[in-house]
Amino acid sequence: MVKNNHSMEDIMEREKGLNKGLKTKQITMIAIGGAIGTGLFLGSSLAIGLAGPSVILSYAIGALIALLLMGCLAEMTVAHPTTGSFGAYAEKYVNSWSGFAIRYSYWFALICSIGTEVTAVALYMRYWFPSVPNAVWIILFAAILLYVNATTVKLFGAVEYWFSVVKIVAIVGFIILATVVIFGADSSSNIGIQNYFNNGGFFPHGFWGMWMGIFISLFSYLSIEMIAVSAGEAEDPRKAVPIALKSAVIRLILFYIVTLILMLMIVPWGMAGADKSPFVKVMEILNIPGAASVMNFVVLIAALSAMNSQLYISTRMMFSLSRGGFAPKKLGELNKRQVPTKALFASIIGIVIATVFSIFKPESALSLMISISSFGAMFAWFMIFITHLFFRKKYKAKDGEKLPVRMIGYPYLTILGAVLLASVVLSTWFSPDFKATLLVGFPWLLFISICYFVWKKVNEARNRVIKNELEEEHII
Repeated sequence: MVKNNHSMEDIMEREKGLNKGLKTKQITMIAIGGAIGTGLFLGSSLAIGLAGPSVILSYAIGALIALLLMGCLAEMTVAHPTTGSFGAYAEKYVNSWSGFAIRYSYWFALICSIGTEVTAVALYMRYWFPSVPNAVWIILFAAILLYVNATTVKLFGAVEYWFSVVKIVAIVGFIILATVVIFGADSSSNIGIQNYFNNGGFFPHGFWGMWMGIFISLFSYLSIEMIAVSAGEAEDPRKAVPIALKSAVIRLILFYIVTLILMLMIVPWGMAGADKSPFVKVMEILNIPGAASVMNFVVLIAALSAMNSQLYISTRMMFSLSRGGFAPKKLGELNKRQVPTKALFASIIGIVIATVFSIFKPESALSLMISISSFGAMFAWFMIFITHLFFRKKYKAKDGEKLPVRMIGYPYLTILGAVLLASVVLSTWFSPDFKATLLVGFPWLLFISICYFVWKKVNEARNRVIKNELEEEHII
């Protein structure tokens, strides 16, 4: 592994050219849009099935890991707002291999996660149109979101903002409705806190079920790190990033944990299943006319919103790889609207994978896509913690300035976040449902490392040839 000699200013300079058209409120919504999607509206069904009522603890521990991560990332992002984000920080402060591996792993995770969201879209549409093949909906909605992302970053920001507004209004409405129903329920109903302890108690599958629930919760929280990537197109990143980070993290934790607390009082945990959203099941149980259909529309918007965000971020990650010389130069080109459209079309592979799974393995498409998409993103999270340890030791502020944002409890809380995250991910090896995470992940890391060393040798050989040609021409 080689050390990287580029300064952070060099890295930020080579990633210039994107349109800085995102406002603070839009950046906040991008993160919320990415993280409030399938993980909450459909993935929570899988988590409830694994952990029972103790899923509340699963999501609380996952939220702690996410909070620690965002503290580390906020510090580095405000110091260096650039599109390459944590990939660029790893390249600068750890080594070149880290920058290469983290960006490709995160890109791979995102394109697979896009496939997860589009798989969920097909499931939601089946609620209204059970006879239409899933592949039809996947292709239709993929085409719409490709158009949004290929136009301008301002159009993307506006669409994502309103997608997220719909989700937030719906979740707040759900919380209010559920609260009224729970406090208004009589003692003879099946609604109330007793649902936490019926059917096997609070830990029906023991500590292990709760622990595996953390893995789903982490998948649900994935994408809050998008704020750091979008900082490269923010109008005022030093102001926008800290505000957006705090706002997104607080809202996500409240939405996830409060909704689960209320949901489990209304829907007995044994009714959880991946056939439809638990939010829709709540509405069916409450028997409110048309409410289940409205909620299905909301969760459809949620999945489209998350897919839209992930398509945007995966495109920027591939753009960063190209500008760093880690991917073909063509993928770093911008169109006249300052959008990297070639990188965009390279990022639709996950949609193709999801389409294939939805045709040939529809019953297991969702859990399969969650498993294979999780490793790359969680590897990126783990490397953010590691990069932060290096960053704090090596960072030199200009003119003796202090860091505008500082992670509290350094280095202990940074290490705690890394250890908790690694422990949860490594535990998936013993879970039949999620073993695919490491079965895909370890070979992926080996593959990406081989690619890096091949790239390094080719790059060094090319640089030697260029240098020799220049010497022969007596230029140097």
